[in-house]
Amino acid sequence: ACEKLGEWENALQLLRVMVHEQIELHRITFNSAISACRSGGRQEKALQLLSQMEQSKVQLDAISYSAAISACETGGAWESALCFLFRMEEENVGTNCIAFNAAISACEKAGEPEKAVWLFSMMKQRKMESDTVTFNAVISACEKCGKWEKALSFYYVMAQCDVKS
Repeated sequence: ACEKLGEWENALQLLRVMVHEQIELHRITFNSAISACRSGGRQEKALQLLSQMEQSKVQLDAISYSAAISACETGGAWESALCFLFRMEEENVGTNCIAFNAAISACEKAGEPEKAVWLFSMMKQRKMESDTVTFNAVISACEKCGKWEKALSFYYVMAQCDVKS
């Protein structure tokens, strides 16, 4: 609930109460708090929670990593987003379209169209489905940096893939 309302402070307070009451913190609890911090624009808090999750020996999953990547997107930290994406692969968590979309969006927001295009090509190599979010982020990344021909080529690819804009 805190995530949907962007009430990151309440989410963190709830975690503190749980620790104080010696209630075991689970993956879902951490993931919800990380997402609340992301929604509240608190990238550093989200990443601190991810670190706390690891220190607590709580197994990270695709949701944990995707939430961290989304927090990096919100904070414009494209390099960190890519690191988390690659950690997902290294730890066999299983990358997904959501994680790639968040990483592509982080590159788009940071003005890194080449990285966004590279991530898109990685998705294709892995035979992952691209959706509207994927294409819009890549097109926007190219457009923002004046690479309109590249943006237009992705628009055509999107139309060929029958992805609705």
